[in-house]
Amino acid sequence: MDADDLATRPLAADNVGLLEGLTTTRSIRRYRDEPVPDDALRDIFFAATRAPSGSNRQPFRFVVLRDGPVALQARRLLGESARAFWSAKATHDGYDKGSGTDPTTPKARMARTMQRYVDSFEQAPVVILPCLVRHRADDPGQGGSIYPACQNLLLAARALGYGGVLTGFHDGVVSELGELLGLPHQAWIAGTITLGRPEGSHGPVRRRPLSELVFEDAWGQPAPWAVDPPGTSHTAAGPPRPGR
Repeated sequence: MDADDLATRPLAADNVGLLEGLTTTRSIRRYRDEPVPDDALRDIFFAATRAPSGSNRQPFRFVVLRDGPVALQARRLLGESARAFWSAKATHDGYDKGSGTDPTTPKARMARTMQRYVDSFEQAPVVILPCLVRHRADDPGQGGSIYPACQNLLLAARALGYGGVLTGFHDGVVSELGELLGLPHQAWIAGTITLGRPEGSHGPVRRRPLSELVFEDAWGQPAPWAVDPPGTSHTAAGPPRPGR
């Protein structure tokens, strides 16, 4: 679909309600071997660029890497960085020790998922580098002007039957990517997102109980209305919980 056709095409309809999308958008690391068409990308990035930003500066920019010659070089750099990152993390966090030796445990399943993900990184249908155009040097708060756009992107992908995950795999090759892609010095790569049609499916995400995460009036003060809806599943992930 060319630019003239897209200019006359309205946003695609979706059957995912806002609350459903917010509570069922999983991190997707396994993709079908099929491209993401231009019209879907247009809609996904339109939603991403509607995100809020500080003073409405709209400092977010997205470098989309598909199958062009420069894109393929960048994807190779990112794939190598991804594998190095995961190898170090798997060793440091002991993914092959303790419960990780039992292939049925969540720890072992995560290790298999991550290994497959990084091994096949270059085959992801779309790789995206969200970049922040900084107007102040080294201001940690500026991330608040790009990460909402990243979340909008992932939610829009969910609405259209796609999925993705935000990673930090670019960290090991920032200089190489900047030179290869011609990034200006004020452009900060805020993440690496892979995107495609999921092999599996989205579904309810598991988090800690609402009562552990939401307080009222003061830190640690329970909010009586912070009660999970019926059927909510929880996760044991994260730092140890007090008294457990």
